[in-house]
Amino acid sequence: MRVTASSLSFAFALLACAGCTLAGGGSNLTSGGASREVLPQGNNPRPKTPASQYISHVIVIIQENRSFENFFAGYPGADAPMYGYGKVSGKKIQIPLHKDTFEVEPNLPHEMEDSLTEWDGGKMDLFNKFGKKGTNAAYAYIDHAQLKPYYRLAKNYVLAAHMFPTEFGPSWTGHMTLIAGTDTIQTTPSPGPDSLADFSDGAYNSCDSPTGTKTTLVFTNHLIEHAVGPFPCFTQFATMASTLDAAGVSWKYYVTKVRHAGIWSPFEAIKSVRYGKDWQTKLIAPQTKILTDPSQNALASVSWVTPSKPDSDHPGQRSDLGPSWVASVVNAIGKSPYWNSSAIIVVWDDWGGFYDNEAPPQLDYRGLGMRVPCLIISPYAKKGYVSPTQYEFGSILKFMEEVFGLPPLGPTSDGYTDTRANSIMDSFSFAQKPRRFEPIPSKYPISHFVHEPPSDEPVDEY
Repeated sequence: MRVTASSLSFAFALLACAGCTLAGGGSNLTSGGASREVLPQGNNPRPKTPASQYISHVIVIIQENRSFENFFAGYPGADAPMYGYGKVSGKKIQIPLHKDTFEVEPNLPHEMEDSLTEWDGGKMDLFNKFGKKGTNAAYAYIDHAQLKPYYRLAKNYVLAAHMFPTEFGPSWTGHMTLIAGTDTIQTTPSPGPDSLADFSDGAYNSCDSPTGTKTTLVFTNHLIEHAVGPFPCFTQFATMASTLDAAGVSWKYYVTKVRHAGIWSPFEAIKSVRYGKDWQTKLIAPQTKILTDPSQNALASVSWVTPSKPDSDHPGQRSDLGPSWVASVVNAIGKSPYWNSSAIIVVWDDWGGFYDNEAPPQLDYRGLGMRVPCLIISPYAKKGYVSPTQYEFGSILKFMEEVFGLPPLGPTSDGYTDTRANSIMDSFSFAQKPRRFEPIPSKYPISHFVHEPPSDEPVDEY
């Protein structure tokens, strides 16, 4: 489905990669203009919090394409009933959720238009528009027996029951907002701003995209204009890379390969990183090095961890490796000297087209997007806590800023979300002694992933 904006001049825009002109960087105006690197608002660092005394390592593990209820339907206290609602001939009907397994489930449509259709203005009742007729494919949950590592983590630590992506749509903007809290590309002139949406250019969605690649814009009232935005090599918004570098806080981004890693590697689309010193030292491939770095005294203060496609939980892969991959990463950190100073956040980048009953709050013209699972693991995490707090991806960045005394990336008026977001701080209790780590059992051992051959398979199409 393609929706065309009738006028660019009266629209706010979100931006996603479908291909861009202006090769070699892009501009802070969609129509062109001088390129300007935007840096964080460095004059007002956040005061350090109690977390700063105990946490000095934050690890964000990013998995793929699951709604909260697709994994945690029926979980006590999580607002996740075993049924949903659809619409047939204009009449709202109740539809029970059915059990699926990783081996048989479909890969459902999950671009921005699809999320807007399913959302249905907050009614959450058009998920039955997708999948084979009569199958109600979106109304599914994965057999909990296949999710034992996730359920063990939830029961031992924290299940965030209200985590929402920054905006509607799939993976690329999800990953972008997990490093920047925004994807705004225009703040001036009025009526701005413009932001990223998520449509693949068929290749890399990055500074290494083919010349002539254009991005897609999403406008106020959810109007979408394809292939009108700048080349995906961005200077228009600040990221955590510049914030962390300025403060001397070490960071790493683990990815299947450094170059041409696709939409799961957002720093390849950030000009200052792609063509700066961080490119040679902070982008770590293959991603399996996260399994050995902790034991080798090589864990950075902040880490983002992305998987290979078979390990990603991505629907349609016929692979049940994802929960064991996450357990292996957690175990590698938990068994290392870093455990007592670590906070690990596991989050899924988008909802994958699957049903969820909770209408995402609409905080701006981008979203929030469909609810996704989130686990928070730490020796200071509350045991068995189901957080009732409304989180968004900016909540994770805000927590980083609180731990390390960093300034906000920028004001909410410019599209940044780390200032407005609720921190994940309520999921911790620093009055308690750090809990001893208990290894997470999994079907596949850590050795399976340590020796996993590098994958050249494209990580995702959208």
